[in-house]
Amino acid sequence: MLAIIFYLMIKVDNLTKQISGNKILNSISFEVRDGEILGFLGPNGAGKTTTMKIITGFWTPSAGNVYVNDLNVTADSLAIRDRLGYLPETVPLYDDMKVYEYLRFIADIRNVPKENIKVG
Repeated sequence: MLAIIFYLMIKVDNLTKQISGNKILNSISFEVRDGEILGFLGPNGAGKTTTMKIITGFWTPSAGNVYVNDLNVTADSLAIRDRLGYLPETVPLYDDMKVYEYLRFIADIRNVPKENIKVG
């Protein structure tokens, strides 16, 4: 008998985010298991970017919990950021860089060996 075990990679549980009294996210929940691919689809303002910023530890939730590999994003945001790669729609710092230049820059500051860098 073959048993395949999928580990829980991301768990979002009743996630809510309020900004200036506006609910951007209203108690959303979902799970992503090891090996699954997830895409966020929705119109502008649906909360896709807000969700990603919370999962990656750049923003804190107003309510609910988010776990990445069993680490809580509120308590362990630095450890999560160290393990995740996240490239938002717009590069957060250097607007004049192309995507491959930015990726090369990030790989360099994270001390990724040159032979492992395959961009551009």
